[in-house]
Amino acid sequence: MTADLPKLAEETSEHTHILKVMLVSDDCHAYWRNVDQTLPIATRAATAFAQRWFGAKSEARVQNLVKVISSRFDAYPSALSLLHAWGTVPPDIRPLICHWHTQLSDPIYRRFSGVYLPDRRMSGLTQVDRDLVARWVQGQFPGRWTPITCLKFASNMLSVAHEAGLVAQRRDPRDLVRPKVPDLAIAYLLYLLRGIQFEGTLLDNPYLRSVGLGEETLVQRLRTVPGIGYHSLGGAHDVEWQFNDLQDWGRHTQEVAA
Repeated sequence: MTADLPKLAEETSEHTHILKVMLVSDDCHAYWRNVDQTLPIATRAATAFAQRWFGAKSEARVQNLVKVISSRFDAYPSALSLLHAWGTVPPDIRPLICHWHTQLSDPIYRRFSGVYLPDRRMSGLTQVDRDLVARWVQGQFPGRWTPITCLKFASNMLSVAHEAGLVAQRRDPRDLVRPKVPDLAIAYLLYLLRGIQFEGTLLDNPYLRSVGLGEETLVQRLRTVPGIGYHSLGGAHDVEWQFNDLQDWGRHTQEVAA
């Protein structure tokens, strides 16, 4: 099936959201289940605090969580609507969904997790540490942030990468690993990216590379990914979409799982 889909876009402006809120996949899950997209952010934050979406967190912390989580998901309303409709998202794909949406909304983390870490793996470098990442941040943005802030970026991005399954330990040195990526997660990402303008191609981009799915590996996996077909002829790649868009795919997936 083919469809002319409106194109949203990945975020390209650098910011410091990750210094305040890391991956927080459990809090994201609570947000997906409870959010009313028709309400303004301030009202959502007040409701989240009153109803204890995130447990016994302070009002200031809840405001920060709603602000940052909404920036990661509200920019892609069909995805947020799907996650809300799903209710309980399978635990094995929650961190991956949060990781990819953090990449979409944060160009610094996207470059770190989708370029810097895969390049280290490709070069045969199997570990990373906070000082290395802090120097990388300083090199990417000379003079923009103090050394202490660069260290904070490094600590938080490594913590996010750990929760997403990209690094093995919480302490230095940290081994680079590839997370397990279920077929359901691959299908979610590809249907999501289908409606987004992003750097790279559908089969080769920072989102897939961050989880160890290069083009050759991905093509092999596509044989079992639900809702997507793949053919190659003479070096040309042809992806076949069984469903019109992310929500159409999600509705079918929910019906099958029910």
